[in-house]
Amino acid sequence: MAGPLTGYRVLDMSRVLAGPWAGQLLADLGADVIKVERPKVGDDTRHWGPPYLKDTAGNDTEDAAYFFSANRGKRSLTVDITQPEGQDIIRKLAAKVDVLIENYKVGGLAKYGLDYSSLEKVNPKLVYCSITGFGQTGPYAQRPGYDFLIQGMAGLMSVTGEPDSQNGGSPTKVGVAVTDIFTGLYAANAIQGALLERHHSGMGQYIDLALLDVQAAVMANQASNYLIGGQIPGRLGNAHPNIVPYQAFATADSHIIITVGNDQQFMRFCQVIEQPQWVDDQRYATNTARVNNRVTLCGQITKYLKQQTSQYWLSKFEDHAVPCGPINTIDQVFNDPQIQSRKMILTMQDTRAGELKLVANPINYSRSQIEYDLAPPQLGNQTIEILQEYLEYTESTLQSLKSKDII
Repeated sequence: MAGPLTGYRVLDMSRVLAGPWAGQLLADLGADVIKVERPKVGDDTRHWGPPYLKDTAGNDTEDAAYFFSANRGKRSLTVDITQPEGQDIIRKLAAKVDVLIENYKVGGLAKYGLDYSSLEKVNPKLVYCSITGFGQTGPYAQRPGYDFLIQGMAGLMSVTGEPDSQNGGSPTKVGVAVTDIFTGLYAANAIQGALLERHHSGMGQYIDLALLDVQAAVMANQASNYLIGGQIPGRLGNAHPNIVPYQAFATADSHIIITVGNDQQFMRFCQVIEQPQWVDDQRYATNTARVNNRVTLCGQITKYLKQQTSQYWLSKFEDHAVPCGPINTIDQVFNDPQIQSRKMILTMQDTRAGELKLVANPINYSRSQIEYDLAPPQLGNQTIEILQEYLEYTESTLQSLKSKDII
């Protein structure tokens, strides 16, 4: 079967990561996604290198590897929206699509007549999703927002990194722009919810998404620890605030991760490291007791685990159904037999590089298909195609627009 969003049309006017991530997910699900970019410049991430995509001769192309992570399945349309003719193109396209995604600053598109209140007049069924750092309202609405900034402001960095008591302990950002990614996922969900609602109401609607709101929402149990338990969580390095032992431990040659989630798993864990008496020790018998005696227990665990190699312990723990795992580098991840078995490496064709490897979509439907028809586009490559297909522009009109640098 085709993708579940086949037949839907999306105008992706966003750039960098949060919006493009949402657009890519909708494209994977079958939507026709048009990526609107600035002529001659394009999405900022096309220039966020090195590394850059290399052509078949080994030379760098103009597109950074970063761009390829969030723009699969789209067609690129270059339009100068600062010009009246460019604004007219967007308005005409907005009248023919189901969804518009944008991440301009608050009010940024209103001056061009491309905000929701303007475009809903030409398409009352339009689902219009705005993504900003702080939302359309509130005292911070006019501030620019970036993932790193939001990770700090929304509490993520206050619980990420080693404690101040440890050497070098300091607040640390996550190594991937997770706030942007989470926002993209929320956006895609919100858009699909609005499309479902449209079946009943016949009307589109406006979606206001803020990175700050999203990151506050995904603080999850850490937020509940404060809101319900009155505890202000701090940095625990690789440890878990509510479960012990649940962290990385040093071994004789590296580190492994132990994730003991219940008392039965703890019992098996104790058998493996030959400390069965811990199961009946009142300091460790329950998870609550283990959390309260975290320092003592984890210190003892480290002492025993350092006596053998990581591979030794991983094999032993796996044999006894104790959740554990290695800390892989990215190359090890994509060489892992489980990742390969799950077909998480996608190979596509690029006219410059030939073979192009990307991370696949992790969704697996029983009937519907994830669609991989289009590799991330070269800047403006489908501009003519889109304007002829959607707006039926003639060759003379297209030549006039090109001569004025509108497209």
